[in-house]
Amino acid sequence: MRPPRHPGRWIATAVVLVLLAQFVHGLATNPFYQWDRFAYWFLRPTILDGLLITLEVTALSAVLGLLGGIVVALARLSASPVLRAVGWTYVWALRSIPLIVVLIFLYNFSALYRTLSIGVPFGPAFFRFDESRLATDMVVAVVGLSLNEAAYAAEVVRGGILSVDQGQHEAAAALGLSRRRQFTRIVFPQALRAIVPAYVNQLIGLVKSTSLVFYVSLLDLFGAAQTMGSTYPGDIVPLLLVVTVWYLILTSLVSVVQYYVERHHARGASRALSPTPLRTLRTACTELRARIRREAAV
Repeated sequence: MRPPRHPGRWIATAVVLVLLAQFVHGLATNPFYQWDRFAYWFLRPTILDGLLITLEVTALSAVLGLLGGIVVALARLSASPVLRAVGWTYVWALRSIPLIVVLIFLYNFSALYRTLSIGVPFGPAFFRFDESRLATDMVVAVVGLSLNEAAYAAEVVRGGILSVDQGQHEAAAALGLSRRRQFTRIVFPQALRAIVPAYVNQLIGLVKSTSLVFYVSLLDLFGAAQTMGSTYPGDIVPLLLVVTVWYLILTSLVSVVQYYVERHHARGASRALSPTPLRTLRTACTELRARIRREAAV
């Protein structure tokens, strides 16, 4: 039987390929991009130092934000109306206030509270800390990003927990497990299947949000490029391209990790696991060769 022809599909494919070729040609030949300066800056120590700070801030904020999100999510699911109200208020406030405002507020926190103390509430203090010495640029950046991340992570975790079938809760309770063991052994492992994709997507946003820590005097990847751009104004475009490529690399690596984590947690939930990227590429190449042979035979 003769396979149906799709002229519209072939025309659309040709148009897309032409536009893509023009875009790549413009990137390669336009002197405005200054690819020689891009190559010069890409692995400069200043840029790599900023990249390292970006990775440190992202890793610390991701871990602390997730832990804080779990606590806030449990508060929102608590039977206590006070905890539910506090959890809801936290999520509402931190999702409403822009991240840059949170960072700048924390950066100037010492103007409001010069010292922090630990002691009896409304009573004597046992320990006092100088806030200006405690809140370094790194601490301010990590705390600000973690507070913001916890608000979004809380909703992700809460949605994942609510996605677990009620029968699983009842079965865990019938086994006589404590509430803590029900959560850690039965509920939370199943909730991870819904939590991981959404939270890793949030993590990709966190990688890009680290560019705001430049405004609290922390020279991350974006801050290092901005500083060098002020010193070498003719290299602003190559420096921005360097930052763009590094962020593309970081987010791509996070996406690869997301794929394998999702694949790991899908075991037992589906009989056929999704193929790896390499296997998908090989299958696509095989199908493309077969299609070309069929078209040539016609």
